Amino acid sequence: MRKQPPVIKVSSEVGRLRRLLVHSPDSGLGKVVPSKAQDWLFEDIVHLDTIRKKEYDFYTKLLLYFLDPSLILGKLKSIDAEKNKRNFYKPGHEDFFKSDKVIELQWLLAEILEDLEIRLKLAASVCAIENCSYDTQKELLDLDPVELAKTFITGTLENGRMLFAPIPNFIFTRDIGIVINEWVLLNKPAKKARTREALLAKYIFFNHGIFREYQKNIIELNDGYHHFLLPKDSDDRKITLEGGDVMVVTQDHLLIGVSERTTMEAAHQAIQLLFEKAVVKKITVIKIPKKRDYMHIDTVFTQVRRDAWVMLGVFSKKSMKHENEDSIQRAMEGSKKDEKLKIVQFRKKDLEHPVYFDNLEDLLSEISKTDLACEGRVKFIYSGNNEFPFDAREQWTDSCNLLALKEGVVLGYDRNDKTIEAFRENGFDVVHAHDLIEQLENETVTAEQIENTLILMPSAELSRARGGFHCMSMPLFRDDL
Repeated sequence: MRKQPPVIKVSSEVGRLRRLLVHSPDSGLGKVVPSKAQDWLFEDIVHLDTIRKKEYDFYTKLLLYFLDPSLILGKLKSIDAEKNKRNFYKPGHEDFFKSDKVIELQWLLAEILEDLEIRLKLAASVCAIENCSYDTQKELLDLDPVELAKTFITGTLENGRMLFAPIPNFIFTRDIGIVINEWVLLNKPAKKARTREALLAKYIFFNHGIFREYQKNIIELNDGYHHFLLPKDSDDRKITLEGGDVMVVTQDHLLIGVSERTTMEAAHQAIQLLFEKAVVKKITVIKIPKKRDYMHIDTVFTQVRRDAWVMLGVFSKKSMKHENEDSIQRAMEGSKKDEKLKIVQFRKKDLEHPVYFDNLEDLLSEISKTDLACEGRVKFIYSGNNEFPFDAREQWTDSCNLLALKEGVVLGYDRNDKTIEAFRENGFDVVHAHDLIEQLENETVTAEQIENTLILMPSAELSRARGGFHCMSMPLFRDDL
């Protein structure tokens, strides 16, 4: 009998994507008000109907064409017919696509809530976090699992009554955890607005049947020693980690960012646990400035191919070494280098002798050449084509936050014009999602035939949420490179 492939296994950023976790924009996004947008980690309020129909639905379609085509190929006209009211895309509807490859978190949550004991525990936990009344807790327990799952996420009952705040960041599934080979590292969110997300994700991973064989492979970070006695200004000593700061670049090599959302203490604990459990052999810590502009390391760089990366030029070799400045500027700015970026690489077999890198390009070049055995020149595609002010503007709208469907084929936003120009200059084809979906549906092209391509996704509303498709995906399985 042929051995079934594992449910989870991720050992690269660009191997062919076969299974991932997503969450479709729910009604909670339509309830973000201006006064709470920043607290809920949004830069602006979004138009829900547009973000669903005219943007995220294209993402769902492409994921299905690449990962589970039998559910969509030849059926698109019927799926998108006005009479069907988008039911194919609604996780709580009986006509929802329910793929076991493009896996919806709300669907998994509803399935674990079929278990009465889990329903009782999770309702009590959510009500404790949200400071609900005992009557509200009883009211929640009267809901069926599908409606309860939806309420836990949106904060709102079917009749429109809000019980607690929505969790609009749940669409950014990357941040709830990360698969490292055949292990799952769960997050500890930095912001209170994401506490319920982490709780729901924890219950799913520890209780859903799809992850049953991996219970012993789930890693949680513990709070620091006497963390509750620390003063409020001791943020660096808190244990907070989000998936956007973790990248699996090879089977043996992991990157961990220290950022606005992930602390040095969390990185320290993660390194100890991952080495202790022999999950990887090498971990590189990338400390970036604690700025809302950057948030996670995947907002300043992601991988496109073994030999190609997209990145923000401010962390390039020329920028870090001030090569474009005169001697006076170099002397005056040189002392600020450590404030910008710090890169330290640890090897399990030789912890006493870490390796340091001056800039991001040197690290990424080493990964491509040494870890991935690339022989030619490593390509760097810069945000905004490295032109000011487009580099900063387009990084803000996630020009560096790309998801690889397979090596060389990535999803990005259509609004980042200069970055698109840079992709073309580096030999990539560029196609808009509208056109590609039509070609895939008509079978004038197949997912297997597409190579070295930037797929442009509609983004007017999605980009307001400050996250790209790397953020909106938690890969569960990728083919080995």
